[in-house]
Amino acid sequence: MIGNWLARRKSSNAGPVASVPPGTLVWTVGDIHGRLDLLRPLLGAVLEDFARSAQTRKVLIFLGDYVDRGPESQGVIELLCRLADGGPIETVFLRGNHEDRMAAFLEDPGIGPTWCDYGGREALRSYGVTAPADRADKEAWAAASADFNAALSDRHRAFLRDLKFSVSVGDYFFVHAGARPGVPLDQQSRHDMMWIRQTFLDDSRTFEKIIVHGHTPTDDIQSDHRRIGLDTGAYATGVLTAVRLEGEERAALQTAMTGSGVELWRSEVATTKGAKRSAR
Repeated sequence: MIGNWLARRKSSNAGPVASVPPGTLVWTVGDIHGRLDLLRPLLGAVLEDFARSAQTRKVLIFLGDYVDRGPESQGVIELLCRLADGGPIETVFLRGNHEDRMAAFLEDPGIGPTWCDYGGREALRSYGVTAPADRADKEAWAAASADFNAALSDRHRAFLRDLKFSVSVGDYFFVHAGARPGVPLDQQSRHDMMWIRQTFLDDSRTFEKIIVHGHTPTDDIQSDHRRIGLDTGAYATGVLTAVRLEGEERAALQTAMTGSGVELWRSEVATTKGAKRSAR
């Protein structure tokens, strides 16, 4: 049972303690990037935990970058679409920069070469579309865009269209990339919420809420007085990360690719950079 082994930790003791509202359980999942093999066991454990919880509001938030780089973008989106079909769990799907470029390619073949430089080629392949080898062949890229439009189901098209840019629950602000320091959270630009990096990461100023984000891959969970970073580079490292928020407690769960296959790992959410992993 997940409740018997999942690591738990209260958020930082420095200053006010961040929390989610009473009666609420939140799980949030970092960048997936086409790793359906990692998502399935992670999601299974998360849903098991939701089923055991007595909380009345159950929220599952995905931080974006479902597609590109890994081999199964189409399968990831299909699984997320099925998850959104209904039930007692409130699902929120945020828009990452990779979904933004995927959606743009449907309308503008000209962005195809740039998109494929950072993973779009693998995403197209998962839909049965071959990206052109010649970056300058405009006709070939237009044909690839047309093929992708034909291959993309209405359900997947609606999924891309309806992605949100941010959501707040209690003292936490969930977003794909981060937020611009000095700008109120309700005034953040869509571009920054999908693309910002060093301007956000290198600034020590706090926001009205703790920022929970992905976008920038690191070896482990990044957690301090202002943010929790959940992108552990799943497409390359074989480690996909989720964090559980209940009251003032934070806990983490990871699926890791090992020599014997995919295994579940528990991970303490530290309040300084990095996290300590141990096997299930």
